[in-house]
Amino acid sequence: MTSQTDALMASKGAKPPAWSKHDTKWVLSLFGTAVGAGILFLPINAGSGGFWPLVIMAILIGPMTYLSHRGLSRFVCSSAIPGSDITQVVVEHFGSGAGKAITILYFLAIYPIVLIYGVGITNTVDSFMVNQLGMDPLPRWILSGLLVAGMMAVMMAGQEIMLRVTEALVYPLAAILVLLSLYLIPNWDLSTVTQVSSPGSMLATIWLTIPVLVFAFNHSPAISQFSVSLKRDYGADAAEKADNILGRTATVLVGFVMLFVFSCVLALGPTQLAEAKAQNLPVLSYLANVHGSPFIAYFGPIIAFLAIVSSFFGHYLGATEGLHGIVRGQFDPEARRIADPALVKAITVFMFLTTWGVAILNPSILGIIETLAGPVIAAILYLMPMYAIYRVPALAQYRGQISNVFVIVTGLIAMSGILYSMFG
Repeated sequence: MTSQTDALMASKGAKPPAWSKHDTKWVLSLFGTAVGAGILFLPINAGSGGFWPLVIMAILIGPMTYLSHRGLSRFVCSSAIPGSDITQVVVEHFGSGAGKAITILYFLAIYPIVLIYGVGITNTVDSFMVNQLGMDPLPRWILSGLLVAGMMAVMMAGQEIMLRVTEALVYPLAAILVLLSLYLIPNWDLSTVTQVSSPGSMLATIWLTIPVLVFAFNHSPAISQFSVSLKRDYGADAAEKADNILGRTATVLVGFVMLFVFSCVLALGPTQLAEAKAQNLPVLSYLANVHGSPFIAYFGPIIAFLAIVSSFFGHYLGATEGLHGIVRGQFDPEARRIADPALVKAITVFMFLTTWGVAILNPSILGIIETLAGPVIAAILYLMPMYAIYRVPALAQYRGQISNVFVIVTGLIAMSGILYSMFG
C-alpha cells in the first residue's frame, strides 16, 4: 500500500531508507511480541466456528493488523518533540487531561498481561521439568523468581540486547510452529471444508472471534518504543520506515500463525475444539492428550516457553513506559521529587515483585484479562490514531484514505464483540 507520505517523498526525489539488519531485528521483535501465549488458545477460539469463517478471518486479520499498528506508529512519529513516547505524544496533541487518562488506560491494558506471562512461564517450565524431564518440582516461589528475574534481566541489559535475545528466540519459535503445523497434516479432516453454515451464523462467529484475533496479533505495547527508535535513527523518514517494517511483520505473523491455526483446526475439527475450550486447555496440551504424541508432548512446552518469553519483552516495554508516564503525569511532572534514574529503578522493583507475587499465587485469570484488556487495546490501537488523523495538523497528510474507514469499522466491530461477550 502506497501512502501519501510515499507520494510526497517521491515528488521530492527522495529515496526510501534502505533496509538494514536492525530493521530485521525489529520485525522479529514485533513478531515475538505478538506471538505470545495467545497462540496456544487462538486455534480453539478461532476454529470452533468451522473452516470457512476462519478463512474470512484470515483474509481480514492481515490488513487489520498492519493498518492499525501503522496508524499507532504514525501517531507516535507525529510528535515535534524528539524522544517522545506514546504517553507524551497524547499530552502534546490532546492536552494533559486526556494524556493522563489514556496513559492510565494504556498501562491497565498491558500490565495485567505481563503478570499473566509470569504465571504462564512458571507453569510451562514446571510442567516440562516434571512431565518431560522427570525431575522433582522446585518450590514455586524459587522457580517463578528465577524465571521472572531472568526475563527482566534481559530487559535491564538494554534495548539492543533485548532485540538480540528476541531474534534468537523467534527463529526456533517460527521453525517449530511450522514443523508442528506440517506434522499435523496427516491428521487433517477435510470434511469440514464442505460444511458451510448459514450466513447469519457465519457472521456471528466472525464478529465474536475478531476480538480474539485482535488480541492474538496485537503488538501495540512495543509500537511506542519502536517508533521512538525509528525517529532517532531515521528522523523525518521514520514513518515511512515504520510502514515497511510493520508491513513485513504483519505478513510474517499471518503466514506463520494462521498456518498453525488452520493445521490445528483441520486436525481437530469443531467438536474437539469445543471440548478443548470446555476443558480450558491450551491447544497443544489437548493435542498431546488426544494423540499421545511424544513429538507434541516434547515440543509443545518449548513453543509455549519461546512464545511467552518473546512476548513478555514487548509487553514489559509498554507496561513500564505507561507506569513511568503515570508517575510523571500524575505526581511528579517536573521530576522534583524523584530523579529519573531512581524512578526507573523503582519501577523495575515494582514490576519484579508484582509479577513474581502473581506467579506464586498462580491465578487462573487469562480469559478475564483478555476480556478486560481487549476494549482498551482496541480503542488505543484502532480508534485513537484515526481520531488523531482528523484532529491533529501533523497527521493531516493521512486524511481521506479508505484504509482509515476500514480501521475504524473493524475497531468498532472488535469492541462491540468484546462488550457483547462480557455483558451479552
